[in-house]
Amino acid sequence: MSDINKKTLGEILSASQIITQEDVTAALDEQKRVGCRFGEALVSLGIVAQEDIDWALSNQLDIPYIRLKQEMIDPDAIALISGAMARSFTCIPLIRAGGELNIAMADPLNRTAVEAIEVQSGCTVNVSVALNREIREMIDIFYGSDREENLGFTSAVFPAKALDAINADLESGVLLEYLLVFILQNRLSSLSLQPFEDVVQISGKRGGTVSSIGSLPPEHYPGFSRRVRTAASIQASAATTADGTLTLSYRSRTVTFQVAIMQGSDGDYMTIRQQITAPIPERLAELNLQAVQETAFTCLARCGQGVTWFASRNARERNSFMGLMLEEMQTGGRNVIILGQGRAQDRFPRIPLPESGAECARLIMESLEHDPDVLVIEDATEGPAFAAACRAALRGRQVLAGLGIHGTRNALRHLQYQQRNGLLPAFVNGLVTFAGIQLLCTECRTEYVPLKAELAAMGLEQPLQTFYRSSGCEACGHSGFSRRRFLLDIIPFDEGLLRLLDQAGNEVTLENYLKTAGSCGIEREALALLNRGEVSPEEYIEAIIF
Repeated sequence: MSDINKKTLGEILSASQIITQEDVTAALDEQKRVGCRFGEALVSLGIVAQEDIDWALSNQLDIPYIRLKQEMIDPDAIALISGAMARSFTCIPLIRAGGELNIAMADPLNRTAVEAIEVQSGCTVNVSVALNREIREMIDIFYGSDREENLGFTSAVFPAKALDAINADLESGVLLEYLLVFILQNRLSSLSLQPFEDVVQISGKRGGTVSSIGSLPPEHYPGFSRRVRTAASIQASAATTADGTLTLSYRSRTVTFQVAIMQGSDGDYMTIRQQITAPIPERLAELNLQAVQETAFTCLARCGQGVTWFASRNARERNSFMGLMLEEMQTGGRNVIILGQGRAQDRFPRIPLPESGAECARLIMESLEHDPDVLVIEDATEGPAFAAACRAALRGRQVLAGLGIHGTRNALRHLQYQQRNGLLPAFVNGLVTFAGIQLLCTECRTEYVPLKAELAAMGLEQPLQTFYRSSGCEACGHSGFSRRRFLLDIIPFDEGLLRLLDQAGNEVTLENYLKTAGSCGIEREALALLNRGEVSPEEYIEAIIF
């Protein structure tokens, strides 16, 4: 048998300065709690990636690290050990050279496995390191699959009956429902799915502590991700980040969840948390806006022609606010067409928008053949759709168009960019931006000192003396929040603002102009809430900065 160093995995990773002693302690606790291997615990907690472990093992033990391909494997070597042994030890024979057998293993420190392979093969074993996923693929190719196809979800926290139901549904709908219910029943503040090359780790967070929930094979994760994106109305796009909401009927009530997605190299990094909802009312008066805001909103609704932009990353809320403006319009005797999903209670024709920007632009222009007086375009962010929305406004239509953009500054910057490209028409009616912000539960709110990174992200001119956050309690269902409200900027465009956009005035110049014109400002409203301790720095950053 080859001479393998007797160091533990923890010692090897520590020597490579990949983990600290605190990481070792956390992984040992997780290993004891869940009953997994030490390396699996590290990956589950997000301390390391599987590639970090493989690199450290290869580097510290001077063992080759290889990426497996079918043509690398000699069928004669395969015959030396059984499929049962290959699966048991997650290994695959590569080639036999005289009395030596080269194998690839996921865990080269498993001396028991090496000794057993030597006994069964009658050869001295030389070990290389390879990924779990690639080894399992080669095992299925050369030994055949020993299992019926299923979703492959594994978990130590779900009972066997639940696992059977989850894995029998290859469409992932049952898994999604079980995970959402698990968030509610265990009062998690968030649930995360973290894709690595050979596994998707699923973990939950409660009271600041992250615990493993289970794992999913990477080959089934794209289907699960598509399921979540569809349920949360998140369209496929080139954007690296996206978010949306989905609902679950639970114990005779509808529960809303927020879904945040970042596109990673191995798939969507996804976080799901229960959302404290703020229903958007059917009438403007029910929003309880300041008088200047209500007047501005009504004026934009009564323009008759031109384009009004609605900016928010949350498509559902953006659509609802456009629907709210429709309610304030004089639509009697006018032809109204909605390009998008619309709302269930809309009384106007709805035409789904294509995903392709060019197809979306084509649909906008073709809709003009039906002579609409009012055209609602739920997403006109991208260049072709933006240009088509502007052309529709130039033809005398009243256009309400959505922008998948977060924050007033970013929206103005986007319009300024389009103005430099000659796309923004001279008669933009205005811009409506809004942000949902969650107010802290007063029962479990406590003072705390923000991290330096949080202070830097907030960029406060005068740092506050006291900040608050909450960990969750019975009163708030362990969410940490009491309710959700909307902050709005309603900005009618006048000649002065259009001139500043045309002159490429910077954002400070634009903001000063808006302040002079009486704009309330989402940022100032949020800062007032932060000053009063009604929102946490994390929520302020999420709602305003990012």
